[in-house]
Amino acid sequence: MRMMMITTAVASTLTFIAGTSLAGGHAAPMVMGADQDVSGGTVAAEKIMAPANGWLVVHRTDADMKPGPVVGHAPLRAGENTDVAAILTEPVASGEMLMLMLHGEDGGMQTGIFEYTLGATEDGPVRVDGNLVMQIVTAD
Repeated sequence: MRMMMITTAVASTLTFIAGTSLAGGHAAPMVMGADQDVSGGTVAAEKIMAPANGWLVVHRTDADMKPGPVVGHAPLRAGENTDVAAILTEPVASGEMLMLMLHGEDGGMQTGIFEYTLGATEDGPVRVDGNLVMQIVTAD
């Protein structure tokens, strides 16, 4: 009985700490998406955790898993963003791979205007431990 009470107290404490961390905006940056139908001209991320205001950027990619040209973007607010849809600026065929990537709102000339071009630093990709924060999906 005593062991059960201690275990319950520890679990409650860990749950409180995790909840406080997420509520305080300290959750790790991430992008969550899934394969989807893009025939309507949009692609969506289910959930994005952004450390600051920024962008969901949609890059073409392939089996090499390297970011290619940008084919869409959508603004993000700091914290948790859900069901974020980016309008595609080019046709994307069924079977093509897309990289949904978190970009910042840093270094550009204008706040709120997406200024990134492939390889530039303006509104560039967010990295955690040197790794891009992204999810690859396939167009259905």
